[in-house]
Amino acid sequence: MATVNFSVPDDVKEAFNETFKDQNKSAIIADLMREAVERARRKRRSHEAITRILERCKHAPVITEEEFRAAREEGRP
Repeated sequence: MATVNFSVPDDVKEAFNETFKDQNKSAIIADLMREAVERARRKRRSHEAITRILERCKHAPVITEEEFRAAREEGRP
């Protein structure tokens, strides 16, 4: 198991210690770090998906609003 060392503002440390006073703080920090990693990974995947969508839009055929409406109505009862 690794050890990490980082600085936090005093008020954050005090609030954390008070909130989690009877709990395993190392386990809580590890869980928070896992959540942060997953959040960053989701954000990256979302950004990559948006980039792919926007790239596809560049190659999409350009149609007029009339053509769009006609295609939308085509085949409707």
